[in-house]
Amino acid sequence: MSFQFYGIDHVQLAAPEGCESESRTFFADLLGWVEIPKPENLRKRGGVWFQCGIHQVHIGVQKDFVPATKAHPAFHVQHIDALRKYLIDKGIHIIDDQARSDEEITRFYLHDPFGNRLEFLETDS
Repeated sequence: MSFQFYGIDHVQLAAPEGCESESRTFFADLLGWVEIPKPENLRKRGGVWFQCGIHQVHIGVQKDFVPATKAHPAFHVQHIDALRKYLIDKGIHIIDDQARSDEEITRFYLHDPFGNRLEFLETDS
């Protein structure tokens, strides 16, 4: 083949119109992700973009929005137990999952302010 994949550039999560302020509160203020500027020609669409490690997460406005309750991105975390405690202390509902514990993976889920499912995981190796 003459082409090659490098990996994921960004993940886009859908949200309802007017989501920008709540997105900033959750993704920047709570999770600590840095907001990055959207290109000028895309700003009129609404939404907001964040940097998460080496990847970007784009929160995009979708008319007739319905949250993704099964499909989800998974974020690799260092010190997941500290993140879990921090989120619980902030009143975030955590959904624990032990289905991959035999693979030495610790993980949990939560829902963003718009109902989208997010996974956080850490590998023990």
